[in-house]
Amino acid sequence: MLGKREPEIYGSQTLEDIHNSLKEKATLRQIDVNCFQSNHEGQLVDLIQEAGEKASGLIINAGALTHTSVALADAIRAIDIPAIEVHMSNVYQREDFRHHSYLSPVVIGLICGFGSQSYELALDVLLRDEKK
Repeated sequence: MLGKREPEIYGSQTLEDIHNSLKEKATLRQIDVNCFQSNHEGQLVDLIQEAGEKASGLIINAGALTHTSVALADAIRAIDIPAIEVHMSNVYQREDFRHHSYLSPVVIGLICGFGSQSYELALDVLLRDEKK
């Protein structure tokens, strides 16, 4: 629904726009980026577990599941790659229930409030850490 839902909060870019931007940036660095979206918690758990086996990092925007999903937190805790939590809006300027994240304690960092650029900032962090 990105690009259609609450554009005053999330902007007009679509998820495909964001994916394309990340893939462009990754191509310049000669790395692969895989993007995935699902409304189903179990599919997200499966993807996190798969990433733990195949990827060198994870960027996750779990949307509303951020505030409710112990399963996603456990899945991230179980993998041995750096994970970054991302939100396009500044969740701390929004409703109180958005101030709690089950994911924040199990990721290396949180980037929020920079719109679609939040994803690019997260990718920059993962690429920076990969150089070390």
